[in-house]
Amino acid sequence: MKRSRSKPLNQEMNLTNMIDVVFAILIVFIISAPLMSQGIKVDLPQAEAPTMEQEKLLKVSITKDAEVYIADMKVDLDGFGNIFKSLWDGEQAVVINSDEDVPYGFVIKVVTEVQKLGVKKLGFLTLAPKDKD
Repeated sequence: MKRSRSKPLNQEMNLTNMIDVVFAILIVFIISAPLMSQGIKVDLPQAEAPTMEQEKLLKVSITKDAEVYIADMKVDLDGFGNIFKSLWDGEQAVVINSDEDVPYGFVIKVVTEVQKLGVKKLGFLTLAPKDKD
């Protein structure tokens, strides 16, 4: 009896499907990563104002409990100047991000501290007013 020789097995692995799956997962992570960033919870007041370029901003946030944050780092008013100087490059615009329930006097204290340190470009973050139908 004669044995038939079968064709040699193809031992190469087809990676096309695996690469497609990896790229699909990578795209999901790239899209969802910015959505997962968390900041300080602040209820902004509503006002009409022009938008600022956000590429070079240093954000100072004030929560409704009168806690002050510089770029997501909690500070007290006594150490505000030293930490602010270490984070501010001298040219950046500074925006105040304050909860609408914070007393006006406390916001002015923070603004005064920022201005004492030599900030020339100062802005306030607000929400656009809701359209009433």
